[in-house]
Amino acid sequence: MRLLALVLGLVLAGSATAHAEDGYDLWLRYKPVEAAAKAPYAARAAAIAPVASTPTLKVARAELERGLTGLVGKPASAAAGSRDGVIQLTVSPEQGLGDEGYRIRTTAVNGRKTTVIAASKDIGVLYGVFRYLELIQTRQPVESLDIASSPKVKLRMLNHWDNLNRTVERGYAGQSIFDWWRLPGHVDPRMVDYARANASIGVNGTVLNNVNAKADSLTPAYIAKAAALADTFRPYGIRVYLSARWSAPVELGALKTADPLDPAVAAFWKAKANEIYKAIPDFGGFLVKANSEGQPGPQDYGRTHVDGANMLADAVGSRGVVIWRAFVYSHEQPDDRAKQGYNEFKPFDGQFRDNVVVQVKNGAIDFQPREPFHPLFGAMPKSNLGMEFQITKEYLGFSTHLVYLGPMYEETLRSDTMAKGKGSTVAKVVDGQLDGRKLTVMAGVANIGTDRNWSGSQFDQANWYVFGRLAWDPEASTREIATDWAKMTFSNDPKFVKPVVDMMMGSREATVNYMTPLGLHHQMARSHHYGPGPWVAGGERADWTSVYYAKAGPDGLGFDRTPTGSNATAQYAPAVGACFADLKCVDEKDLLWFHHLSWDYRLKSGDTLWDGLVKRYGQGVTYVDGMQTTWAGMTPYVDAQRHAEVTDYLKIQRGEAQWWRDASVAWFGSFSKRPLPAGEKAPPKTLEEYKAMKFPYAPGI
Repeated sequence: MRLLALVLGLVLAGSATAHAEDGYDLWLRYKPVEAAAKAPYAARAAAIAPVASTPTLKVARAELERGLTGLVGKPASAAAGSRDGVIQLTVSPEQGLGDEGYRIRTTAVNGRKTTVIAASKDIGVLYGVFRYLELIQTRQPVESLDIASSPKVKLRMLNHWDNLNRTVERGYAGQSIFDWWRLPGHVDPRMVDYARANASIGVNGTVLNNVNAKADSLTPAYIAKAAALADTFRPYGIRVYLSARWSAPVELGALKTADPLDPAVAAFWKAKANEIYKAIPDFGGFLVKANSEGQPGPQDYGRTHVDGANMLADAVGSRGVVIWRAFVYSHEQPDDRAKQGYNEFKPFDGQFRDNVVVQVKNGAIDFQPREPFHPLFGAMPKSNLGMEFQITKEYLGFSTHLVYLGPMYEETLRSDTMAKGKGSTVAKVVDGQLDGRKLTVMAGVANIGTDRNWSGSQFDQANWYVFGRLAWDPEASTREIATDWAKMTFSNDPKFVKPVVDMMMGSREATVNYMTPLGLHHQMARSHHYGPGPWVAGGERADWTSVYYAKAGPDGLGFDRTPTGSNATAQYAPAVGACFADLKCVDEKDLLWFHHLSWDYRLKSGDTLWDGLVKRYGQGVTYVDGMQTTWAGMTPYVDAQRHAEVTDYLKIQRGEAQWWRDASVAWFGSFSKRPLPAGEKAPPKTLEEYKAMKFPYAPGI
């Protein structure tokens, strides 16, 4: 009997473990619709009509069957019988939807009420299938549909900063999912789930290796490995790209130079491109980081970014694209690093090949918790400009801080460049509307790793999700996107959805407050960027230090970028730059980005700069307290495993938010010499104790 009880206990324990949710299914959980709401969905999804068998249509049908089976019960064949509830997948010309758009409509086919998911190309059908399943997942009506959608951005890409040894630069979710050692002989089945997840949000490209590239990625052995991944991703509409190391002609081709104007160098890249296209016929092209942070580039030979990009573009030809990153700053330190990307690329507007995209970070420094939009947006109307967002949270607390990045992305995309008058938003630059550009790109630095939950935490999945949705439509509402994600990932119950979405929408502002309020930036610790380091000074470059950006002193705080300072405001359209430079016009969220102000400067609240700064640090901490309270009340709606993980991470975030507040107040207080505002507590440690904290093994370095 004891043995029987033990066996039964092990079986039950195993069953419980098997049904626990760990986040692997992402937003594609396909859990059964509640009994009270099931009937209409089951009636409209009773059967799937036969469909042609291209690889993409096969996966579209398989996804539809998988989703419907989980949501409403296994669908039947619609080959015979007169019945309603038929779903038909159709490839046929669809006006105005392009190659990737789809239309979902309810109509009569052979006398039967049918949901038709139609597209001009099979990939559009797959996107339509995911949309149809999303409607059911989020409990939207499907009885009578007439939906049409097509992507506004042509290339919607993930940039993986993954190394060949499977470490991930700025990765906080484990090792790289690309197992280069076992490729091409073994392709991890997880690659299919990776492709499914990306296709479900419309991502159609992936850069497989770090922008700090190794030339080995372009050797025959690694081209074969990339080809195996390309074969796996192809049915899901995903093309692969490679980061190219500029010095490859020297390292691989035995040349003495990588000068882009040397015919032998051009011949090397032409031959390399041909070699890759032979193995991967739909290879997307090259991503290049050149002459930035020590990476080699054409400037090493007295050439320009145009010389380098156009030479590579000629090698690729009409088969693909060259994406040239604008995140550059030279060995010669400028008066203001924020100005350098504009200074280096603006003069070349109109000189890049048609298949070159200049990929610009959302802000002019480096993925900070908040930055004004990059001045290049709106400044290069004759060139293809792509947006580069960071999904992995390098400067935002890594994976243990709950920070929904949708509001950050939305803030940038809705910023008005005023390049062609009011309404010239960054979104309209990115999707090509403003300047009539056809080759458009939105890229996200991926937060994906081998952790079972993919992104290091449950809520970081939302940042991958919102990136894909915004790449499809840069003008979409990130609150609505968060609502869809919360419903699909956790629960459709309104008692869960509203408080959790509200919590998500304020989480980024809270993080800005406890890290870099009022326009402060780059105040993180050196190298690993973990935790506060407003005292960081010295070292190889001044513009790798925190003191360079904050410029704290007895006279005040902030970086003067007005005409009396670095004049970075002049890089924006006149109306925008004038507003940034005017204390009566600039939004206080950007105040210290553009102005150096006295500690006694009066904010709009009436507080002095010092008092307002300290209060904002505290407001960030208080918001995390509120998130903990909100999440504690969500136990009825979330499985125990995921709820416990989020609870633990919120505890970590709360402690680190307080650390940020205390260390920052201690540092800036050493300059302000002013008392804390009423009700604000003094930091519990001395400034020297905070400065002495070291973290040599922080992840993602």
